[in-house]
Amino acid sequence: MVKCLENEGVAVVFGLPGEENIRFVQALAASDIRYVLTRHEQGAAFMAEMYGRVTGRAAVVSTTLGPGAINMQLGVADATTNSTPMVAISAQVGQDREYKESHQYVDLVSMFAPITRWADGVPTARAIPEMFRKAFKVAETERPAAVYLAVPEHIDADETDYDLAPLRRDVVRAEAPAAGQVARAVDILRDAQRPVVLAGHGAARNDATAALVRFSDELGIPVANTFHGKGVMPDDHPNSIGTMGFMRHDYVNFGFDNADVVIAVGYELQEFDPVQINPNADKKIIHIHRFPAEVDAHYPVDVGIIGDINASLDALTDALSGHRFANDAVAPGCDLLAEEFARGQQDSRFPLAPQRVVADTRAALGRSDVVLVDTGATKMWMARLYPTYECNTCLISNGLSTMSFALPGALGVKLARPKSKVLAVVGDGAFMMNSQEIETAVRERIPLVVLIWDDGGYGLIEWKMDLELGDHYYVKFGNPDVVSYAESFGAKGYRINAADELLPTLKTALDDDGVSLISCPVDYSENLRLTERLGQLDETL
Repeated sequence: MVKCLENEGVAVVFGLPGEENIRFVQALAASDIRYVLTRHEQGAAFMAEMYGRVTGRAAVVSTTLGPGAINMQLGVADATTNSTPMVAISAQVGQDREYKESHQYVDLVSMFAPITRWADGVPTARAIPEMFRKAFKVAETERPAAVYLAVPEHIDADETDYDLAPLRRDVVRAEAPAAGQVARAVDILRDAQRPVVLAGHGAARNDATAALVRFSDELGIPVANTFHGKGVMPDDHPNSIGTMGFMRHDYVNFGFDNADVVIAVGYELQEFDPVQINPNADKKIIHIHRFPAEVDAHYPVDVGIIGDINASLDALTDALSGHRFANDAVAPGCDLLAEEFARGQQDSRFPLAPQRVVADTRAALGRSDVVLVDTGATKMWMARLYPTYECNTCLISNGLSTMSFALPGALGVKLARPKSKVLAVVGDGAFMMNSQEIETAVRERIPLVVLIWDDGGYGLIEWKMDLELGDHYYVKFGNPDVVSYAESFGAKGYRINAADELLPTLKTALDDDGVSLISCPVDYSENLRLTERLGQLDETL
C-alpha cells in the first residue's frame, strides 16, 4: 500500500491510526511520506481536501475502522461536492467477521458510496496495486472527487510475499474541442449583443486565467466568477465584474440581467442555482467544460464545448478574431462594489464592520497568499468583497458549504504551498467545531494564522431568520477566552480592541513563523443593512 502511494507521488498522509491498521502506519513511518497525526478524523479529511484543492492531485486521509471512518465522512463528502480529488482509506474488520454482528463493524462501503465517486473494499492483498491505481485515476478524473477504500485488518496483517509492484500512472492528454461545436458557438456569439462570461470551479482547476483573459480582452466580454472561481479572472482586470452566488440579487447580477448569452466556463451547478443567472430560462447558454452539463430548467445548454478549457477558449478567440462587443451594461454594479469596499476601508467603528475586516484582510495578504473562508456570514462578506487575483488563493466550500473546514484545511494548504502565507477566516461558531487542530499545527510546526470573526452566535442563520421570519431563535452562544485557549496549545493569541488594531496585528501574525490566533469582534448589524440596500437597488435599476 505504501509503495503504491509513493508511486502516485503522495508526499503526505493525514489521519489517525487505529488498532486495525498499525502495520500500514508502521510502513508509512519507514517511508519518505510525511504522516500528519491529527486530533480528529474530520480535521484530517479537511486537510487532505484542501491539499488536493490547491495541488490538483489526490491527497490521502487514513483512519481506523468504524467510528474513525465515519468521522472523516464530512470531509470526504465536502471534497466530492467541491470537485476536489481525495483518496480516503480506512481499516475494516476482517472478512471472517463481516457476515455477522460484530464489534465495531458497519458496512462502510455502503456508507461511503453516496458521497464518493467510487467506494470499495480490498478483498485480497493481491488486489492492492490495481485498486490503488484505480483510486487515484478515478479521483483525478475530468471532474475530481473523493474515493474510498476499506482495508480489512487481516490484509493489513498479511505477511505473504506477493509480487505487489505498483502499476504505472496513466498519461492523460488534454482533449481538443470539437470544431463543429466551436463553430456553433461562434454563430451564437456573432448574433449576440450583450454576452457575459461566468467562470467557475472548472476554470480554476484547469488554470484557465491566461486563456480567459485573452478571450475577454480581444472580444470585450465582461467576466464574473463563482465563489469557487475567485481569482481565475483577476479582480483588478477592467473586464472583471465580481463574484456571483450571494443569496440576494447582488451588484454582479446586473451584468446578467440584460445579457442575452451566458458563456459558462468551468461552471458546475453545485456551485449555485443557475436560476440566479437565468431566471426566465430565456438566455442562450454556451457551456465550456471538460464534461457535459447537468440538466436544469434554468441552464438549457445551446452549445456544449467539451474538452480542454484552455484550448476551447483559445479556439473561440481565434475564430472570432476582429469581432468586438460594446458591452457597457455592467458598469453600475462594478462601481457600487468598489464604493462599498472603499467605505469599508475607512469605517472605524468597533466592533468592526465586516467591510473593514475584509479590506484589512486584503491589505495584509499578498496576491499569491491564501485565505480559506469558512461557511457562515464570513463567507458571504468575503466572497462578495475580497479582491482575488490568482486561482486557489481564496478557498471557499460552496458545494456542500461545510462549516469548520477552514482551520484544519489551512494546514493542508500550508504544506502544499509552504512559501505562501496562509490565513483561515472563521466565524466563532465554526472555530469551536475543529479548534483542536491548533495543537496539530503547533506540534507539526505548520505556520498559519486563524482570524475569528467574533459575534457570539451563528451569524448567517440569524441573518436568514431575520430576513424571512422577522426574528431569530437559538443562534446565540458563549465563547471561551480564545486568546488564552490558543496560548494553552502553544500558539500566540491576539485580541482586537479597536478598528485600527486589526491590520497591524494581521501583518505581525502573518510574518511570524508560528501559529497565531486573532479574535476580532464584528458588527453583524451590517448584514440586514446590506440586504435592505440590495433590495432597494432591485427596485430602481
